[in-house]
Amino acid sequence: MNFTRRAVIAITMAAIAGPTFAADTITLRMSSPASDTDQRSVALAEVFAPAIAEFATYEPHYNASLIAQGSELEAIASGDLEMSIASAQELAQFFPEFSIFATGYVHQDAEHQVRVFNDPLMDPFKAKVEEELGVKLLAVMYLGRRHVNLRQTKDELTVMTPADLAGINLRMPGTDAWQFLGKALGANPTPMSFTEVYTALQTGSVDGQDNPLPTVVDAKFYEVTNQIVLTSHLVDLNYIALSKATWDALTPEQQVTVQAAADAAALSGRENQLQKEIDLVSFLEEKGLEIYEPDLAAFRTHVQQQYVGSEFAASWPEGVLEQINALGN
Repeated sequence: MNFTRRAVIAITMAAIAGPTFAADTITLRMSSPASDTDQRSVALAEVFAPAIAEFATYEPHYNASLIAQGSELEAIASGDLEMSIASAQELAQFFPEFSIFATGYVHQDAEHQVRVFNDPLMDPFKAKVEEELGVKLLAVMYLGRRHVNLRQTKDELTVMTPADLAGINLRMPGTDAWQFLGKALGANPTPMSFTEVYTALQTGSVDGQDNPLPTVVDAKFYEVTNQIVLTSHLVDLNYIALSKATWDALTPEQQVTVQAAADAAALSGRENQLQKEIDLVSFLEEKGLEIYEPDLAAFRTHVQQQYVGSEFAASWPEGVLEQINALGN
């Protein structure tokens, strides 16, 4: 156990004795690096908050204005925060086994995410976070799918299997885990800061990049690329995270209401994000990009084979990947 994890768990044990508010005056402060227009923020503000208004005040803080990005879980553990939206990557810093949920082709789509989260296979993961970090994971929120976006036209290069990406210089984030995923996809992963990607695509320094469709639009990558291969190689997520001490201070009836509110907010955000992705496909096609789906089964099989036996899978509990796959389509 590393020092950070030991320290946070020690703080949690001291703080978990109980929250500092009376049961009839609950304030749920939620700190997020997202903006107030982000689908996750909107869902929590418009769906979650009204549902719990009878006994709690939802107090969101956006753009990491209350707690620095990446420090939210520690803040909940120390009793300085009630809620956050936590990624699997963040949880993996404390519990390495959570890295499986941030791995290529583990989740197949948004509905598969929900089935996995609600399946008994998640119980040991959730219990460990509650017991050792003092954080209760209420629901899973869909962030979107990452796809391969290339300079080549479909006539020049049609990507149906990982073999078709051989020799393609694909910009991926610079960490070892991201570079491993790029190689597992069949490409030649190229580390590069996000701010350099547009120019690199424009000049041909890289052949492509991977990101969700909203990022392709926001960064105007459609101006310097010609196709998007809907590889869906990472179906990204966040968890609605609540202080376990806060949860334990609620009445059973209030707990039922909070859980239902979190589920409803997650559903609303998921539906809105899925619709946004559909709308963006139309937008990008109007901009002249060719958009198509490859052989996803071939990609999934190949990528998962690269992970099995690698250092990135060393912390995964035995049999969990197979259980996750069995919940797929």
